[in-house]
Amino acid sequence: MKYIIHKILVFIVCVFCLACNKETPFTISIQNNLNTPQVLHGINKLTLFAKENDIDIIEKDGILNIQTLLDSINLKPEAFSIKMNDDDVILTGGDATGLMYGLFDVKEQLETGNKTISDKEESPNLEFRALKFNLPWEAYRTSKTLREHTETCKDTVFWRAFLDMMAENRFNKLTLWNLHPFSKMVKTEKYPEANNFSDEEMKVWETFWHTLFKMAKDRGIETYMVNWNVFVPKEFAEHYNVSDLSRSSEKYLGKGDTSEIVKDYMRESVRETIDKYPNLTGLGITLGEGMGGMTAEEREEWILETVVAGARQAKRKIKFIHRVPLSASTGSGGSTDVSVEKLTRQTLDTLTYFDGPINIELKFNWSHGHSSTKLVKVHGGELTDTYWNPLPENYYLAWMIRNEDFFILRWGQPDFIIEHIAENVHPYVNGYYIGSETYIPAKDYITSLEGASYKYAFERQWMFYKTWGHLLYNPKTPDSYFAQAFETRFPDYGKTLFEAQSKVSKVPLIIASYWNATWDFTLYSEGMLGFNDGPPGVKLLSLETLASRTPMDPGYIGVPEFLESGKQEVKGKMTPIQLADSLYDFCNKALKEVERINPKENVDLLYEKSDIQAWAYLGLYFSDKLKSAVAYQQFINTEDKAFHREAITWLEKATEKWSKLVDVTKPVYDPVPIEHKGYRVDSNLFHWSIVQEEVEAELNWLKALDVTQNESK
Repeated sequence: MKYIIHKILVFIVCVFCLACNKETPFTISIQNNLNTPQVLHGINKLTLFAKENDIDIIEKDGILNIQTLLDSINLKPEAFSIKMNDDDVILTGGDATGLMYGLFDVKEQLETGNKTISDKEESPNLEFRALKFNLPWEAYRTSKTLREHTETCKDTVFWRAFLDMMAENRFNKLTLWNLHPFSKMVKTEKYPEANNFSDEEMKVWETFWHTLFKMAKDRGIETYMVNWNVFVPKEFAEHYNVSDLSRSSEKYLGKGDTSEIVKDYMRESVRETIDKYPNLTGLGITLGEGMGGMTAEEREEWILETVVAGARQAKRKIKFIHRVPLSASTGSGGSTDVSVEKLTRQTLDTLTYFDGPINIELKFNWSHGHSSTKLVKVHGGELTDTYWNPLPENYYLAWMIRNEDFFILRWGQPDFIIEHIAENVHPYVNGYYIGSETYIPAKDYITSLEGASYKYAFERQWMFYKTWGHLLYNPKTPDSYFAQAFETRFPDYGKTLFEAQSKVSKVPLIIASYWNATWDFTLYSEGMLGFNDGPPGVKLLSLETLASRTPMDPGYIGVPEFLESGKQEVKGKMTPIQLADSLYDFCNKALKEVERINPKENVDLLYEKSDIQAWAYLGLYFSDKLKSAVAYQQFINTEDKAFHREAITWLEKATEKWSKLVDVTKPVYDPVPIEHKGYRVDSNLFHWSIVQEEVEAELNWLKALDVTQNESK
């Protein structure tokens, strides 16, 4: 490989003295001989930092010199090295994106006020670091809640901010999910009836996509359109008199129209989309929905005859995402099946046309990846080793970490991410997808107080993206890095906020690991809502179900098994009492840590503190409720009233914690719509104060339980 060196001389004078005398002339001099978009983006962010801190930009003659080199032989793509040599900083990148990451790192070091730049060498641990983003038009879910994001998601100013966040946190893949994206991307010559846009309207859409894909590429980010594959636009369905599942009561479970004209339309759409958008990296398919009644063979054949065939007809090769596992069921989800896994593996092994290895995606622990780090199940159930035994030659696996569990409260838990990577990255795994099906991080309709510094929803969850992005890139990123990020935003409180948030961010992980949920609406950890035993419906996680549940995490022991053992401790397992005590301990510690924080008029700081308190009280509620569940089950087993009184006592304590949760959240959050609450109910508004009625009703039910039994006797 030819050794290529480009040099950028970046001279920075006294940037580190941000706290010095304001009369000191702060200057930055930048000479750029490598005009790649990624490096220019990194320099632009460094320059913007200088301007925001009253540092002048001059042409030359600095004191602290940053010399930037491109070395594609000794460094991997996206890797960088920073070394101090007297007053010079030698910044070397494996490619332009690596240099961009290095420039970001220099900026972050200077933001701390350090007088020197520390030596550092970083290289990507995982090549595939993706965000899942569901688009609000032609969406998988069609509620008003998601449509609220439409105008924001059509605004390239929003995408510029979102892509900046991705680049700075080292995410390098943006996957955009949509039932049928093509009718808003191309008006095919053969099937112009597939949309009713005028030429001017179509031009607006084309400009939007071109801008989005180019902005992503300029930041070292690949873009993928991922669709559900038998859906067609209503205009096409009406013109050609074919089935339109979007108007069917069986939108997902039903069978889409697989007639020859639909297949031909799909091929044409795929081909023209690839040809029209050269900066679009690839396409993805997600078999299941719209394929009810089709066998696994028919589903795979559909993909080969439409998406794959269309891609082969295009003028260039693309990258490809193939979502697995398929289902032997005639429904949309169904269960995993080894015969289908083998069939899919056979197909994958023969798909050698695409640009580079295929990426296959599997949901880690179904729709609730923020749970146990142990792989218990994927979408449909347990998984065999079919996809990696023997090791594949033309594809890699990436885990989908779905988040259907918290959208309001801020989250950041490095230990969970580090453990997850250590536990689940194997030779056949090249990365992760992070994102939600039921929440779009675009328009911020959650922040209710005026004075916050952010505009978009993703900015509220800044530590969520920072921890996931940086740790997927480098799982050895120290806690001090994230603590410093807090300190930069909130001087004097950084370490406290980081440590407290890290503690309480374990709360939703524990709830999900214990509750053992499946698809999206079966659990909403943040609200203590989900499906209980019995009829489906999103309700308060009940005491009865908690007492009978078999936890998902194999390291936990459920109440029935715990009581059956007759032991206070069970070797290799954490009992409900031990889990409750652990929650009690770290939640109270977090509350004590943030007690001294006085937000004054800093709205951002107020939200950070309030969210930590909210998680802590939610954890304490779950702790007390677990102990109540143990006593309740003992009462059911023995009819000993002492256990009933104990269950009431613990549930009373839990109810008090819920009241404190309401007290903390009510001043800072108004009721907001969420998808979970819209399931089979009249209102989809959520707030902990709304759920409080269920919390108190359950306590009254438990208190009345003894009266009922006495009357029956």
